[in-house]
Amino acid sequence: MPKLPETLTIGEVAQRSGVPHTALRFYEERGLISSERTAGNQRKYRRAVLRRLAFIRTAQRVGLSLEEIRDALEKLPDRRTPTKSDWARLSHTWRAELDARIDALHRLRDNLTVCIGCGCLSLKTCYLHNFDDQMAVLGPGAPRLKPAAEGGID
Repeated sequence: MPKLPETLTIGEVAQRSGVPHTALRFYEERGLISSERTAGNQRKYRRAVLRRLAFIRTAQRVGLSLEEIRDALEKLPDRRTPTKSDWARLSHTWRAELDARIDALHRLRDNLTVCIGCGCLSLKTCYLHNFDDQMAVLGPGAPRLKPAAEGGID
């Protein structure tokens, strides 16, 4: 079996990871991944970037923002690739936030039959009724669906 290369081109990373070239450049601009440049200014990625990309995509699938993911990755020593134990530790720290999101989704689901997201056309029965826009001081969106930690009303 031939030895695997230590570095990969952007095309090879895109093919192996399933992440489009444009997303790779975007992730690099945001500091989530890094590359080295050849004398001809071609991007070269260390093979370990594939695991880092898997980490990023999985974290996105559970609803984390790129900023939250970047912050987590920056806590790793020497910008190393996350390990299984890193994922276990980091995912534990995200549990409370994910539980709050799940709670908000449950509340939305349970009130969905009478709720149309507070552009309200069902003012007589709406659980979210906002008479005279009194909730405008709480900011945009539907504050009764947001968790209290995000400025919502429980």
